[in-house]
Amino acid sequence: MRILLVEDDRQMADYLRKALVESGATVDQAGDGREGLLMAASGDYDVLILDRMLPGLDGLGIVRTLRASGNRTPVLFLSALGEVDDRVEGLRAGGDDYLTKPFAFSELQARVEALLRRGVSEAPETRLCVADLEMDLLKREVQRAGRPIQLQPREFRLLECLMQQAGRVVTRTMLLEQVWDYHFDPQTNVIDVHISRLRGKIDKGFEPPLLHTVRGAGYMIRAE
Repeated sequence: MRILLVEDDRQMADYLRKALVESGATVDQAGDGREGLLMAASGDYDVLILDRMLPGLDGLGIVRTLRASGNRTPVLFLSALGEVDDRVEGLRAGGDDYLTKPFAFSELQARVEALLRRGVSEAPETRLCVADLEMDLLKREVQRAGRPIQLQPREFRLLECLMQQAGRVVTRTMLLEQVWDYHFDPQTNVIDVHISRLRGKIDKGFEPPLLHTVRGAGYMIRAE
């Protein structure tokens, strides 16, 4: 078991590293967010343990960047921020579990083992498909009926959110949080503008239309 531990509290980091090694893990260690991101992106780890509040780049930023590049390594957040909204934000950013400080090492160990079991049973999802619309999360490519579709980064993230929930309504609030990282309604038409652009790229010239507006609820990707 190979673990990357990103924690800027040196005393905490040394304690966790020693305990994890004693439990049989191989542990690499980083003390700030940018170093942690570089190591996570270039290393082959079974689990990432990330402090949420880090110098240089926080844990949320690390996970969002990794997920955007197609990296699906399980992530356990450690944080002194333990309110419901904090935990929800961490999980929605791409984290797999969230442990509030202070904690017992036995609980951390059990959560790591649970993430490892989940990783064995679930292969990383690298391709999303709805009808003849395909998205390659590793190559960051989209095509429909074999024809490549060029998307801007925000359009790609918007389509990814919709395709991950194919057949289900995705609300405006969900899109604001997951695509724009807004946790309030900015009272603009930013979603409508991007949905219109996205519809023009993935539906114009193709049949059937896949991107649907569900009035009063949100949006949905589905085949007729």
